[in-house]
Amino acid sequence: MENRLVARLRPGLAGNRVVFLGLLSLCSAYIQGPLTKIFDFPGALAEMHHFGLHPAPLFAVGVIVFELSMSALILSGVYRWAAASALAAFTLAATFLAFRFWELPPGMERAMATNGFFEHTGLAGAFALVALYDLRERASVGRGGQ
Repeated sequence: MENRLVARLRPGLAGNRVVFLGLLSLCSAYIQGPLTKIFDFPGALAEMHHFGLHPAPLFAVGVIVFELSMSALILSGVYRWAAASALAAFTLAATFLAFRFWELPPGMERAMATNGFFEHTGLAGAFALVALYDLRERASVGRGGQ
């Protein structure tokens, strides 16, 4: 029964539009975040200071350029595996910087930080899967699609 269901759903779910929308959804925070930083650069600088990243202007511009360019590569399919790997690593690093729930006393703030930590860990895992699937697809195409 599962195989029949998969056979019926695969053409629609594996279509280019659905894949693109899934990738766009995955990259949405990495598009929205930099745009927010561009339109509120003083806020971006405050964020860098908050996390102890100095010089703040260099880190702010670097994050903006990095997140937008990696998202563009993922969405365009150009070096998708490399860009997804880079965003996975970046997300893990940022998660350990921003969501140190183990340092907080029990309570609402700790619960929120714990949720954020594991949500971002999952996001990093999703980018790792994008990289893996892209590499597999390229290897399959390299072997004549087999």
